Amino acid sequence: MNTPANPPVNAHESTSPVPPARTLADPDTPFAVVDGAVMRRNIARLKDRADRLAVTLRPHVKTAKSLDVASFLHTGTPCPVTVSTLAEAEAFADGGYSDITYAVGIEPHKLPRVIALLRRGVTLRVLLDSTEQATFVAEAARRAGIPVPAQLEIDCDGHRGGLRPDAPGLVAIGRILHDAGCLDGVLTHAGESYFAHGAEEQRLAAKNERDTAVAAAERLRAAGLPVNVVSVGSTPTAHAAEDLTGVTELRAGNYVFFDLVMAGLGVCRVDDIALSVVVTVIGHRPEHGWIMTDGGWMAMSRDRGTAAQAQDQGYGLVADLAGNLVPGLVMTAASQEHGTLAARDGAVLPDLPVGARLRILPNHACATAAQHRGYHVIDGTRPNDPAPGIETFWERVTGW
Repeated sequence: MNTPANPPVNAHESTSPVPPARTLADPDTPFAVVDGAVMRRNIARLKDRADRLAVTLRPHVKTAKSLDVASFLHTGTPCPVTVSTLAEAEAFADGGYSDITYAVGIEPHKLPRVIALLRRGVTLRVLLDSTEQATFVAEAARRAGIPVPAQLEIDCDGHRGGLRPDAPGLVAIGRILHDAGCLDGVLTHAGESYFAHGAEEQRLAAKNERDTAVAAAERLRAAGLPVNVVSVGSTPTAHAAEDLTGVTELRAGNYVFFDLVMAGLGVCRVDDIALSVVVTVIGHRPEHGWIMTDGGWMAMSRDRGTAAQAQDQGYGLVADLAGNLVPGLVMTAASQEHGTLAARDGAVLPDLPVGARLRILPNHACATAAQHRGYHVIDGTRPNDPAPGIETFWERVTGW
């Protein structure tokens, strides 16, 4: 899937020919960068943990949305994956992935695309949490003459959708699916773990996630309904789980790149963040203590996920092109195409001339990645390289 290192790097760029991008000093800014060595280290870390916990790892590809990135998740045979859009499901099916979970509540208009993938031999699971959804999935399966594998979403922490394990309608919904040959299992996501600070809070979140999913599965089984899959996972709980007895698979997605929110929670270190955005200094406002760049929220996203943490990182931390953090320099504000950098904690504002290039580490890797058409890939194992070489370009899946 590797493509040349000189395609357009974001949605704003012209499609006219450009010179080959050989280093991070070459492409027009802003553009997204992935440190391949850091990414591979992150992937290996969670794979080793899943192996120790004796569960199948089903990575969530919503963060990178890239077949090139996904190729590092396995050793040849495409692994099970989780997706957040049917566009991802279709692209990954085209790329040879045949075991896919669409982990967003299903609605009727999307079922024809689901059934089309099932007819291609792709096992595409859908997610639901209501009698209404179960009924239209079951009816669509009967009309199509093909089972639509469906998982019951279980609410483990009140974060979003899902049924509590003791919900009165749980068994009835499961029976509607079972009678149509569609009941596949249960799935939960500990969304509140993104506010779990420190190892102990994350361990407890992981235990609650497991206990909730297993309780729901056991209640369905006690009613005579088969539950083949018990799926749990979020990036914080996946890295904190100590015992996954009763669970069949573990999901996580952000871990491939990590970000400042995960670093702020202690799930990773800042050195583990594989994604950054290269920007250029375009001006100075010394009366305000500002350095202006060409990377605003269209390059970084509006996500301020660290604002609720002990250390607010603004719109991102600032590093030089080699990846070394610039002490005390933070992207404190953003408009559409302008980023404002300022010093904090008594740091001295560095002397950065117009034309200087910097890398901004993001709050939320999923949101920042979504602003770009793909990633320029570097090898961060060469320390202090003032302009790291670009090895290749990885495209992203876009749309829904």
